[in-house]
Amino acid sequence: MANRVLVSMQEGMNEPVWFSRIEEFVKKILQKAGYDGEELSILFCDDVFIHNLNKEYRNIDASTDVLSFEAGEEYEDDEGQWYSAGDIVISLDTLPKNAEYFEVDKNTEFKRLLIHGVLHLNGMDHGEEHIEKDVEPSCEMLVLQEKILEELADEIIWTE
Repeated sequence: MANRVLVSMQEGMNEPVWFSRIEEFVKKILQKAGYDGEELSILFCDDVFIHNLNKEYRNIDASTDVLSFEAGEEYEDDEGQWYSAGDIVISLDTLPKNAEYFEVDKNTEFKRLLIHGVLHLNGMDHGEEHIEKDVEPSCEMLVLQEKILEELADEIIWTE
């Protein structure tokens, strides 16, 4: 079976040049992580939009880089049985700040955020541990995230 990836932009934002590459890249993430028959959506937005979501759903009055909203429902259609994993929201305003902090290019950070969101949708969590500059992660989720990121290192998604 395959996976479905639905990609959209916040209303009023234009689709960047890399927009058409997201679906296939996320399908590679799903395959590397061993997920099959999943459907998920990704919304790219600005800091104001993600700040509002973070405040409403997590009671955190600040913007963030990525949010994942697990659905965890199964359904069937003409193409087969699907697992609706949920929704990922990524702030395009915070992404360059992260890249600068981690001293990586935007492409690498972009891929990291996509992988991070996918793993959260599949029930993985990192607790209080976060990726830190020059620190090897120890929790299962972040170790897997960095492994998949390394495996997809040659993929070019983000271009300006």
